[in-house]
Amino acid sequence: MVGKKINFILGLIATGGLVAFITGLAYSISTGFAGFWGGLPFWIISLTVLALAVYNFYEETIKKK
Repeated sequence: MVGKKINFILGLIATGGLVAFITGLAYSISTGFAGFWGGLPFWIISLTVLALAVYNFYEETIKKK
């Protein structure tokens, strides 16, 4: 069993890495060849997935007793 503190730290690192990667990917798509309107659907999907990832982090580390 992994301790609660270690679980929180590793979850924070992993969630932060995911957020940084997906946000950078969406930014590069929107500023590149696709343009803003071409990248907008990807931004919507990305923000939804990131919201689910952050909620899962909250459920597994903070809310879990």
